[in-house]
Parts: sequence; C-alpha cells; structure tokens
Amino acid sequence: MMKGVDRGDMRNNIKAELVVLGKIFTSEENNLAEALAIKDGKYIYVGDRNGVKELIDDGKTQVIDYTNKGMVMPSCGNAHAHYLMGYAMLSVGAFIEADDTPEKFLNEILPAAVKKAKDNGTKTVFGFGWEYMRFLENMPTRQQIDAVCPDMPVYFADEEGHKGLANTMCLVKAGIMTEDGTVLKSEVRGGEIVMGDDGTPTGLLKEQAGTYVRSFLDNDNLVPVDVAKSNMYAIQQQLLSEGYTMYMDGWSSYFNDDRFYRAAQEVDKAGDLHFILGMSHEIESWMDVDKSIDEAIAVKKYASKHIVPGWVKLFIDGTVEGTTGFVEPLYPDGHQGLINWTEEEVTNITKKANENGLSMHIHTMGNMAVNRAVSGYANGGKDEMRNTLVHVYGVIPSDYQRMAERNMCVVAGTVWHSASDELVEELKVTVPEGMADKSYPMKSFFDNGINTTSHTDYPATSGGPDDPFGLMEIAVTGMNHTMPGKPWWPEELLTRVQMLRALTINCARQMFIEEERGSIKEGKYADFLLIDKDVLTCPSDKIHETKVNATYFEGDKVY
Repeated sequence: MMKGVDRGDMRNNIKAELVVLGKIFTSEENNLAEALAIKDGKYIYVGDRNGVKELIDDGKTQVIDYTNKGMVMPSCGNAHAHYLMGYAMLSVGAFIEADDTPEKFLNEILPAAVKKAKDNGTKTVFGFGWEYMRFLENMPTRQQIDAVCPDMPVYFADEEGHKGLANTMCLVKAGIMTEDGTVLKSEVRGGEIVMGDDGTPTGLLKEQAGTYVRSFLDNDNLVPVDVAKSNMYAIQQQLLSEGYTMYMDGWSSYFNDDRFYRAAQEVDKAGDLHFILGMSHEIESWMDVDKSIDEAIAVKKYASKHIVPGWVKLFIDGTVEGTTGFVEPLYPDGHQGLINWTEEEVTNITKKANENGLSMHIHTMGNMAVNRAVSGYANGGKDEMRNTLVHVYGVIPSDYQRMAERNMCVVAGTVWHSASDELVEELKVTVPEGMADKSYPMKSFFDNGINTTSHTDYPATSGGPDDPFGLMEIAVTGMNHTMPGKPWWPEELLTRVQMLRALTINCARQMFIEEERGSIKEGKYADFLLIDKDVLTCPSDKIHETKVNATYFEGDKVY
C-alpha cells in the first residue's frame, strides 16, 4: 500500500508538482526514504521509488533525480541566535575583530565609527566585537574614549554581548555620573559598574549594567524600521544559503522597542519571508517586571503566518568563562558570579508568562543558574509550554530528570565542544574546580529524553562556524575546523543522527511547529535541502565541507 496518497485519491488522478528521488533522511522514526512528492507546498508522499511513480504526470511533474549526488534532508533550525541584533549593529555601527587590540580600537576603529555615525546623522556611536581576554590587560577607559569622541554617547559591546565600553557622555545620559565626575549610581542589579582607583566609573560595564546604560541611548533613531527591514532580507539570504528555515531570535527587543517585530511582520505580509521566525522579548532584572511582561504579551499582535512572537527571555547569570556565571563550587577568588533573579521571581515570571501563552527562554550558564531556572519552571510553569534553557554550561545530575519530567527544552552550543590548549589552561585558573574540562553537556540531554536543539548564538560565536554542517562536525568529533583545538568533554559528543534531529525536528518542537515542519512526512510543509554530501556516511572530518545546493520552503526553491 502506498503511503501518503490512498487508492481513492489515485483514481481521482492526483498528481505531484515536484518529485525528488535519492537518499532522503526524513528525521522521522524510519529515518530514510527513497522518494518524496509535493503538491501545493506540502508532502503528499514519502516512501520508495516504485510508490511515487503513479504521482508523476509526464511533462508536467518536475522530477529531480538526486541519486548519488549527496543527500536530501529536512531544512534546519537555529534554535537561538542574534542575527537581528547583529545585522542591525553592523548597519549602524562598527565591528571589532577577535584579534583586534585595544590600541587598534582607539586609534582606528573608534575614529571610523564616530565618522560613520556623524555621516549617517545618528546621535550614538555603536559597535561590538571586542574580546575581553585580549583587552583585559589594557582595557580602554572612558577618558581614552572621550579623547576620540567627547560629544556623542559611545557604546561598544563585547563579542559575547555581556560587557560594554562607554564614554563619559554615555554614562551621564544613563544617570550613572555627572559631567564633573560625581557618581550618581554605583550599582545596577545583576550587573557591575566597574570603578577605577579614583572612585569613578572606568567605562567598563558588566552584564545588566550594560543593558541598563544602553536603554538610555538614542534607540528610537539608531535602527529605523526601514533599516531593520533591509537587514531582514540580508538575514534571510544568509539563513537560506546555510540551510536554515527555522530561526529562534534570542533578543528581539534588543533596542528596547518593537522595531524588529514591525519589520518582520511587514516583510511577511509582503510575501517575502521564507523562514519561520520565533521572537523573544527580554526582561532585565532592573526593569519593572509586570510592565515588561505586559509588553511581551502586547507584541503577540505581530504574529503572522511565519512569525511566532511567543517567548519571554531572561538572563539568570552571565558566562562561566567570564567569571559571571552562577556556580557552585565558587570561583577561585571566592565569588559566585552575577545573579539576576531569585528562584521566587523566576517562578512568578514563568507562571504569568505561561498563563498568557508565552513560553520562557532563559540564558543559564552556571550549574546553579540551571538549577534555578529548572526550579522556577517546575514550580510556576505549565509542562505544555516547553519552557527552554539556553547554553547550559553545567548541570546538577538530578536536574536532568526534572527537565525530562516537566517537558523542558534545552538549546545546546555545539561550537563550544572544541577548545584550544591555551583556553583550557586559562580556565583552570579562572573557573571553579572541575569545570575547566567539563562544560557544555549534549549527549546527556539525549540520554535523559530531553528535547535538545542546536544554536550558533551569533555574534558571540561569530569566529566559529555558523552553518549546520560546521556545527555538526564539532558535535560529532569535538573538532572545530576554523581553529586549532581538541575535543572538550568528548564523553558528551553526539551521533550524526542525534545532531541531525537537534537541527531539524527537535527545533520544530521547541518552536511548537512540529506538526507542520521539521521532518519529511506526508502532510507537512515541504521544507527541505539538497546537500552535496551524505553526512551520515562521509568521513567525519569532511562534514563541515557540506554545501547546500538548494533550499526549499513550502515546496518552492528559495535558494
């Protein structure tokens, strides 16, 4: 009996618009098929070659014979990234390369950024990308930045987005200090305003202190909606060329307004959006929580066919490598990290969000941050809302079971499973004992039946691979082809099938679209890839060389 189309339908002469033959990875339980057929943007048949013959209308049905040319597979999902913010900052600001020095920043990059801002008529100098460890010994001060630009606020985020450098005017606008150096505000909840020997801010801001200061910039004019729309097309081109048709944005309210939501909706209503966009509204620990949740509920009005504005985003902590993750045991110097929310607050926010149809999407790095998010979800959440933990550096073993029992999702960063000898040695003296070589779980999530997806977290990992197959090679081998290194915690590496599921059907589940997307199955939208390698059998160190020959979305070739 042929699958997908019954004999009655065949008597009615149902014919496919497109048939694809070849090795097909379905991401369903049977895993492999030989043929698929599409009509009206959906799969009407998935099975063997013989069964599809009756759906071919000679001269009218397009037939792609992809036999021995590589593999056919569902299109992929990036389950947490920052393309909206990253592209916006590139449009209006300056980018610092990972190997750029503080001297180059002050002498070349900053002056060029100031000129760009003035030429564009903007009132803020913005940029990102500086590498904390490279800048640490010679961190630029607000006074040095003032020497280049005293008359406009300057803010440069680091490559992780967890720290910022600001000039005096930027700090004055945020009410941190006065122009004459009087300190008005010495702390921000969940962050650190770094002070100098003179008792005034140095210009370095950590965690929520940075997001607080940014909120006072000229955000209304920094990235207009037309710029955000233009970026949306560029983002789409990158996603489709890499094989992504599902993307969960990790911080859609980055500029403290709804411009990204408006831009996305306008592009979709024009019929030009060829991927599913999940959007999250971030709440900072210094904000009015009730007002912020109401704002997160309000942006649900931007939902459309391909836009799902359904998440509240929180930061529990910072990064373990940056010594701001919430950890136990303590860091070597005795501190425990920067902690943004109490367990009671996480519980209450989760409860209100879930009751209003919003899922949670929480940044958790340290093992205690993971534990706090899991407890908040368990105490205040609804299991059907698939509340999600993102990054997940360390996990207390008992929390795996709680995640599984309460239907939580985890977004794992596979790129962090390769590390240089230099990095590991640095971490041995900066992170708690036992965390230098045991960092980001992956396999343990699968072993415990937890829905696990993959992310790139751009621009935090902009130096590493951004495409699914570069990520897949790291997940399988622990080796990153873009830099020297070795596997980091190799016991947590994945099989090829596990990684493909993380990239496809698991991402669809996280985004609540698994009934329509994420696998090749009769009745689902025909979102699939033609890739030039069989990534199930090719040499593991060649997976990253895989190229996308074509991306299909709802049955149409969009790349």
